[in-house]
Amino acid sequence: MSWLEKLKSIEEFEEAPLDARLVAELESSGEAVAARPIRFSTPTFKDYASTELKGCSRNSFPAFSITGGACGLNCEHCRAKILEPMLPATTPEMLERKVREMIERQGLQGFLLSGGSNRRNEIRYERFYPVLERLRRDHPQLRIAIHTALTDRAGARAMASAGVDTAMMDVIGAEATIREVYHLERSVADFEATLAALCETSMQVVPHIVIGLHFGRVLGEPAALDIVARHAVKSLVLVVVMPFYATPGTFAVPAAADVGRIFAQARVRLGERGVLLGCARPPGMHKRVTDAYAVLAGLDGIAFPADGAVAAAAAIGRPFEQQHACCSIKLGQAPQNSRASGCADAAPAAGALAGVLA
Repeated sequence: MSWLEKLKSIEEFEEAPLDARLVAELESSGEAVAARPIRFSTPTFKDYASTELKGCSRNSFPAFSITGGACGLNCEHCRAKILEPMLPATTPEMLERKVREMIERQGLQGFLLSGGSNRRNEIRYERFYPVLERLRRDHPQLRIAIHTALTDRAGARAMASAGVDTAMMDVIGAEATIREVYHLERSVADFEATLAALCETSMQVVPHIVIGLHFGRVLGEPAALDIVARHAVKSLVLVVVMPFYATPGTFAVPAAADVGRIFAQARVRLGERGVLLGCARPPGMHKRVTDAYAVLAGLDGIAFPADGAVAAAAAIGRPFEQQHACCSIKLGQAPQNSRASGCADAAPAAGALAGVLA
């Protein structure tokens, strides 16, 4: 059976508008793709359940915002909505208290530190670094990820010295997008300079590229892939612009097939480095098809996978695991086709793969 036939035999894809040519192109690399394990990430900063995977009742990997819901940029694609599911931690004392309580009561394994940017796309984390140092001293196994925004070499070194494991930033490849979407007077070179500074530290660097960031059009994504490929990143996270965050009528929804082609380009450009599909992408059938393309393109992980993603992986023979952590950070090795780490009730649903694996 071809990959298209295998997908169409899965209930979730029977009526899905899959691009036959794209699926055939992805299948041409089938042997290499099938050999790559895939991780389904279900971090606990929002509720999640699918027909194939369960969420976790323990808040083992939350996200904290040091600015609450405030952001100085108010970018066209986000308008600070991405901050809403995060836990507010607007003072160092609040962050430390919440983290220590969650370690004791909920088995917290790590967290993401984020926040809204100032008008230069910078986040002032400095006063929180002593807290990170104390937490890492008292809990050496704690994993800490951070959204860096733009920074310089001194800022990158300070993050690493504070005990941050994983540094994440958006990479934008078009000057017009920086100005018109981010409302920012910075350059593409500033984004590459930040990436270079982060890669000079001991942190694992995981840049993000937002597909369709220029009002739903693919514009700077190929240049952004070139930038990422030039540096020693641990992995790359791809997300898809979500128009319902934006002012109505300003953004189109990127075609799922165009998104899938960016996935394929990223897989080739990044070689053996990880390429992951992050949390943000349009919902519904678009997400289901997008996630299928991510599986077929050989991406190494998917956050909050849509119904059918696990079955698609099984259909083409890809081994998989589930973890309750941010897709950018890995908590530990798990066996193939395994239940999640950190939550005993998070195995794949009992009959979810029966028809595919038979």
